[in-house]
Amino acid sequence: MAVLTPREGPETRRPDRDGAERESGPGESARRILLVSRDEQLDSLLARRRVAAHLRDLRPVPGTSDEAPPDVALVCDDEAATARLSASGVPVVHLYSGHPGTTDTLGTAGATDRALYRVHRPGWLPDPDPTRAPTGLRPTGVLAPVRSARSRQRAGTLLLLSLWDVPAAEANTFVDTTLPGLVHEALRRTGRCEVVCDLRLTPIRAALAGLADRPEVRVSRAVDVDVDALHAGARLFLAAPTLGASALAQARRAPLVFLPPLGGAQRDLAARMRRLMPVPCADDPRDPGVWAPPDEGVTTLWDALAPDLDDLRGAQRVARTLRQLSLAPL
Repeated sequence: MAVLTPREGPETRRPDRDGAERESGPGESARRILLVSRDEQLDSLLARRRVAAHLRDLRPVPGTSDEAPPDVALVCDDEAATARLSASGVPVVHLYSGHPGTTDTLGTAGATDRALYRVHRPGWLPDPDPTRAPTGLRPTGVLAPVRSARSRQRAGTLLLLSLWDVPAAEANTFVDTTLPGLVHEALRRTGRCEVVCDLRLTPIRAALAGLADRPEVRVSRAVDVDVDALHAGARLFLAAPTLGASALAQARRAPLVFLPPLGGAQRDLAARMRRLMPVPCADDPRDPGVWAPPDEGVTTLWDALAPDLDDLRGAQRVARTLRQLSLAPL
């Protein structure tokens, strides 16, 4: 659950847990919001932060607060939290953040008339199986970062890895055999590598022994860094095929290279995107094409998804719903 923490630095700091940048003071809103996500799931964490960045007029409260119940809650993926908050009378927007793949079902466990259900789905991505969609589940469009600009002096590689819901054997094989080669090549070709993961930080550090001790390499959990800011400053972006990662590149119309997909949901999303646009895949760390994605033609690349400016406003759309719900609960 969301807990406010001090800010540290512009790119290396641990971000505020609600993802927003605000200063408290006498003019702070009396309306209060609880922000909940699965911080061990990359998409869930990024979804909460991106929506929260548009909620500066609401005051975030920690989940352990002894104060009165919040006026509204954003819950990303945690169905148990939605059921608990709804039962206590708190209006909830429940947001499913990740791509469900072909086997997972988006359920509405504990659904009540005090909860509204949303799913992170860009306009270019049709529902994998409309017959399985629960009644009342609305797509958001792209949950884009609050800032679309990238640094003019970009450097190094951001390697964004998600091991959420990936079978253990598959995750172990990738971490032990593929990841070290990617980091080694990133160092050799771009001089610096930022490895960000949602799970398995200790095995990843062990697999990168000898590399992770170098100042040019940093290994972090996504919950401890500002992923969107790191992307803005990176020259190359290698990412697991997730909605949160693809939204970064799409909103900024930036180059994107997929890491080898892990798990059914990543494989399904990668296949769907690559049917629409030729996203390179880092299957072979020694492939020069992985490390030199052309800056020219990137705009044309994203044009293949027929980007609609309104579709990039998914985070604003969810924030507006939360604001309205805080004023006029169901």
